Amino acid sequence: MAKPEIAKLGHAALVSTDLEKSLWFFKEIVGLEETAAIDGVHYLRAWGDFQHHTLSIEQGDSSYVKRIGWRTKTNDCVLGFKELLQQAEVVVEEFPKGTTPGIGDAVRFQLPSGHTFELYYDVEKPDAASEYKSILKNQVYKAHRKGTSPRRFDHVNIHTSTNANYTFDFLLDTLGFNLREYVKGEEGILAGWMSVTSLVHDVALVQKPTLPSKARVHHISYWLDNSQDILRAADILREQGIPFIGPGKHGISQAIYLYVIDPGSGCRVELFSGGYLIFEPDWEPIEWTRDEQLTVGNTYWGDSVQDKELNNITIEAR
Repeated sequence: MAKPEIAKLGHAALVSTDLEKSLWFFKEIVGLEETAAIDGVHYLRAWGDFQHHTLSIEQGDSSYVKRIGWRTKTNDCVLGFKELLQQAEVVVEEFPKGTTPGIGDAVRFQLPSGHTFELYYDVEKPDAASEYKSILKNQVYKAHRKGTSPRRFDHVNIHTSTNANYTFDFLLDTLGFNLREYVKGEEGILAGWMSVTSLVHDVALVQKPTLPSKARVHHISYWLDNSQDILRAADILREQGIPFIGPGKHGISQAIYLYVIDPGSGCRVELFSGGYLIFEPDWEPIEWTRDEQLTVGNTYWGDSVQDKELNNITIEAR
C-alpha cells in the first residue's frame, strides 16, 4: 500500500461559552453560511467551501477547540494512517460515518503537543438553499452575500508549551506535511509553517513555554479574495465596534492579514489574503532567525502584531 496522504484542511470544532454571540459573529460579521444545526451543534462554511462544514460551534462551560479535521486523498488513506499511528504507539479512536454530520468514517488522535486531529475522506457536499445558491456551477453560494464574506477555510495556527520539535517531527514524518518556512532558535525549531497543499501553510505551530496549558489555538483563518476585501472587512468590524489588529502584511508567507476575536468564545480569526503558492517539488524550507521574525517576519508593514494585547490571546485545545 502506498504511503497515505492528507489532501487538505477540513474543519475546526469550536466550543463557546456564549453560543448565541459566537453564531452572530461567525454568521453575520464573518459571513459564514449555516448548513445544519443538530443536537445543539451548528455547522458552518464559507461561500466557496464545498464540504458539509468547515466550522462547528456548540455551547460549553468553557471555550476550547475540540479537534481539527483533515481530509485525506482517498478512503484507503484513513486506514493507512490508522496503521501508521498505531505502529508509532499513538492512541487512535475510530468513529463511524455520521458520528459527525457530513463526515464519513474517521480516526482521531493527539499530536505530541496535545492537539486533537481527525482524519477522514468521505464528506457530504450539500447544495445551498435555492435563494442563496450561486448561478455559477463551480461555486456553492452567492459571493459577498453578508459580512466579510470569506471564500474558504484556509489554515490553523496552533501553539504549545511543550518542546515543539517532537510535534514538528510527527507532522513531517508521520502525517506527511512539508516544512515551508521556520524560525530557528538554540533549542531547535521555535515556529514552523507547514502544508500538504501548495499553500505556504495549512498549519503553523509555535512553541511558547509560558502558555497557561499545553495545547492552545492562536487562530483559525478564512481566506478573502484580495486586499480590498480585507479593507472592507476592517470597515465592517469598525462599524460594529469590534476591535481588531491590522490590516498589515506578514513577511513570512507574504500574506495580508487582519485579526479579530470572536466575542462569544474568545477564539481569534485571521482574515487572510495574498501570499504566495509553492509549486517547486524541490522546495527548500526558508529559515528565519528569531530577530528576523520579530523585525520583518511577523509584520512586514502595516499594523504590527507585536506588543498588542489581542495578539497574546490563545484558546485552549483538547
